[in-house]
Amino acid sequence: MKLYDAEWAPSPRRVRIFLAEKGVDVPRETIDLRKGEQSADPYLKINPRGAVPALELDSGEVLTESAAICRYIEALHPEPCMFGATPLDIGRIESWTRRVESDGYAAAVYVFRNCQPRLAGRGEPGHWPTIPQIPELATRGGIMWRAFTEALDNRLTQSEWLAGDSYSFADITALITIDFARAARLEVGDGQAGIQRWYTAASARPSASA
Repeated sequence: MKLYDAEWAPSPRRVRIFLAEKGVDVPRETIDLRKGEQSADPYLKINPRGAVPALELDSGEVLTESAAICRYIEALHPEPCMFGATPLDIGRIESWTRRVESDGYAAAVYVFRNCQPRLAGRGEPGHWPTIPQIPELATRGGIMWRAFTEALDNRLTQSEWLAGDSYSFADITALITIDFARAARLEVGDGQAGIQRWYTAASARPSASA
């Protein structure tokens, strides 16, 4: 296998943290996003969408989307379990993962992609025709982020980890979301003690530096 990676992008980081939690080592090739390598022919032959990460299997088949890659690795290496061992755990982890992605991560992407002049014409990540920025989406993202962090904080004042007593894929997703949101100048509130406690614990895990 080979993982096509990128140093600072959140989705590749989600895979790296997951692999570190699993103790699984996969050879990597770094795609330089600042140089536009994701939109150059060599990488587009691997993933025509021009998005990272991508996992090339020994068979030559390529898996894209960070969650799908992590699901594949989980199936190969079930322990430690990151997607839930019981039906309830599976449901909780999936529920919170989807909520973080749709409410928090989407909010950060809306703001990040629609505010920065250097991303003009690149309203969506990946290899697309010109997609104009929409300032109203940045406004929407800010509203969504505030509501998301309130809900997240409420949950984390009641639970040690996002989906229960064990660190899971949902926590990885939330960690990369909060760190990525800073690039869009979206922050966690000083009074959101649940998130602050959780974030300190999640960031202290060795995998967080992957």
